[in-house]
Amino acid sequence: MEDEIKQPAPSDSPENEAVAAETEATAAPAPAIDSGGGELSPEPKPKNRVDKFFGITKSGSNFKTEIVAGITTFMSMVYILLVNAGSGMFTAISPITGEQIIPGLSFGAMYIATAIGAVAGTMFMALIARMPLAQASGMGINAFIVWTLLLNNTGLTYANCMLFTLIEGAIFVILTVTGLRKKIFEAIPKAVRYAIPVGIGLFIAFIGMQNAGIIVGNGSTLVSFKSFNILDKDNLFAVMADNKVQGILPALVAIIGVLAIAVMSKKKVKGAILWGILGSAALYYIMAAIGMGAGVEGCKEIFKSVSVENPFTAFKAWGTESAGKVFTEGFNFSSYLGIPGNNAGTLIVLLLTTALSMCMIDMFDTLGTLYGACSKGNLLDNEGKPVRMERMLLSDAIATCVGAVAGTSTVTTFVESSAGVSAGGKTGFTALVTAICFFAAMFLSPIAQLIPSAATAPALIWVGVLMMTSITKIDWSDVAAAAVGFVTFAVMLLGYSISKGIGAGMIAYVVIQVCTGKIKEISIPTWVISILFLAMFVLTN
Repeated sequence: MEDEIKQPAPSDSPENEAVAAETEATAAPAPAIDSGGGELSPEPKPKNRVDKFFGITKSGSNFKTEIVAGITTFMSMVYILLVNAGSGMFTAISPITGEQIIPGLSFGAMYIATAIGAVAGTMFMALIARMPLAQASGMGINAFIVWTLLLNNTGLTYANCMLFTLIEGAIFVILTVTGLRKKIFEAIPKAVRYAIPVGIGLFIAFIGMQNAGIIVGNGSTLVSFKSFNILDKDNLFAVMADNKVQGILPALVAIIGVLAIAVMSKKKVKGAILWGILGSAALYYIMAAIGMGAGVEGCKEIFKSVSVENPFTAFKAWGTESAGKVFTEGFNFSSYLGIPGNNAGTLIVLLLTTALSMCMIDMFDTLGTLYGACSKGNLLDNEGKPVRMERMLLSDAIATCVGAVAGTSTVTTFVESSAGVSAGGKTGFTALVTAICFFAAMFLSPIAQLIPSAATAPALIWVGVLMMTSITKIDWSDVAAAAVGFVTFAVMLLGYSISKGIGAGMIAYVVIQVCTGKIKEISIPTWVISILFLAMFVLTN
């Protein structure tokens, strides 16, 4: 991802940046000089205090452009409220047991927690970094928490995972303030760095396909592609089983949804993912209505389950199910320690490797997003680095801590922010508008709850498409790099574990380097990280 772009210079520390910012803020603007040496009109003065604080006029933007850009960003990433809270993630049903992976956690509670994380994170980006970028619970780490940490009877609880998230956020704060972030980043081999988003993308897409019933269980091959044979009497159009709608209907809607998002994205339609979700939801209910008219029992069950609650019910659920659970229940690991083979030692190893995995995912995702989004709006300095990058990283880290307390997974900068930047957003006022939009969306949870998993699945699959781009950065002509990259994302997908995929890639890199006489190229941090992951494999389940 971002190692092919210049890394921050040592002088780009928070202290030096703060001094530079203060100097810039207090210095009188120099008059513009034309090419002939003549003095042009002075820099335009800000219209009001808000303009002065965000530097809207100074940046060459205006309030109308910033507002449009903020709304554009919101429309591009609001889907996260539906996906993170829906059956795709935190209220997901286990494909193994058929029961909810996180018992007692409702859609409403998670919807509010996700919205609070987005509001807080985006406000930090607006007020601390003063940049036109937005934050919300990142796709990748939410999948890591739900489908790796909580699945397969690990004994970990939702509150335990929020504690891991809080620790990860605190570590990210320390790494950012001290400058150690760069050391950790450099300790990860390039092939592993590039393979991580690929593996996570495939992992998320696989989850989406499972949720929609495109990929189904199969006794002999474990999984197989959904049959659409309408001549098969047992292949029902829609049937309620294992607390979810199954059959041809959800799978067909999801496939059409993905294709619709692809077409809209190709045509550069703003908010393509959101429109894909809403369009898929409409198609889902239209087809279900047709099925109900034809007497399909499963379609009748769909409409029987539809209900609209008071929007404040979600706030109440959040207060009892999510808010502050990291402190009241997060330190209770009795369920984990109650499993045979687990003890305090394995818990420490799990804590270290989990926090490390989460921190690496967040770090690579954030840095890559900052470079990508800022380059869209010419928000890079003379060295090719995003302006005020340390402040943006700090905003990201603090937002993760706040999100953990609210009850949501790691809050990170969204690449969809580039939509707003492309629309002309140049200052933190764009982010402020996006944050206000997320706040307003908090009161729309009853409507959001009507969106079926068949409609959110296309978003998960499309995120997988977007995250595949870094696969081209792996040097496939180098057998060693190819092997390390392949092991990383293959274990993530087929082993159903993001952390084990990262660990397998790190260990594979060390083994190959040692066996090919390049042991001296392995840095001490790389050795430490690889040993920790090795301990995870041999000491934990």
